[in-house]
Amino acid sequence: MSKQIPISFEFFPTKTDAGAEKLKVVHQELQLLNPEFFSVTYGAGGSTRERTLSTLNDFNGKGTPVAPHLSCIGDSKERIAELLDLYKSQGIDRIVALRGDLPSGQVGLGELPYATDLVRFIREHSSDHFKIEVAAYPEMHPQADSFDLDIKRFCDKANAGANAALTQFFFNPDAYFYFVERIQKEGVNIPVAPGIMPITNASNLIRFADGTGAEIPRWIRKQLATYGDDTDSIKAFGHEVIVKLCERLIAGGAPSLHFYTMNTTDPTRQLVKDLGLA
Repeated sequence: MSKQIPISFEFFPTKTDAGAEKLKVVHQELQLLNPEFFSVTYGAGGSTRERTLSTLNDFNGKGTPVAPHLSCIGDSKERIAELLDLYKSQGIDRIVALRGDLPSGQVGLGELPYATDLVRFIREHSSDHFKIEVAAYPEMHPQADSFDLDIKRFCDKANAGANAALTQFFFNPDAYFYFVERIQKEGVNIPVAPGIMPITNASNLIRFADGTGAEIPRWIRKQLATYGDDTDSIKAFGHEVIVKLCERLIAGGAPSLHFYTMNTTDPTRQLVKDLGLA
């Protein structure tokens, strides 16, 4: 059994009413695992803003706290301030502050072009009301010029007022431990929660990894390829890989785990139970 540490789960807003109803069931089922919070994503330039707000309304005040993602690139201070005031009025006290992606066709980065600017603005506007989570990239942000510069930018976010961080998903625990070691050498000691992506579908995993810059180790790619369309074997192998990854992270001192649920109950529930974290 692993050492008991906090867990959290991520959802994304659904596009249909049927999807929203299904997500309500997933929320109820995963809430039984006693997570610290649920985060809800926010599309490029706030493109899913209304759906994000709807999802938050479905879950806020129903047990586990919710933490909305908030991206800043291409957006205005006025609009972001309105959201902060709304969240505060709803009793929400945690924000996942991100730069985000510039919406297709939009020119200009907006008044808050980087996540550090957003963190600083949240502190200026809302003082210490919100616990601010920021993104971390153990294998380097795909658009960063160098690992050293990426470390500096992360430390800038922490020094601007971030309380904690959630990482991009990864499969190399050494990358995570090295990242934490580097930021600590810079005097930054905020908790960094590893982001955990269950492996259930080989093609989807490769697509997600290619889109985010996450590295899938060659041995995992090769093993997945041998299974072809054998989904049961892929899920069994993926489960074993992620359990061992989490065990290594927990043993090495990870403060918590953040699971990318993909809006489904399993396999996240099985991972949490097999790790003894339920």
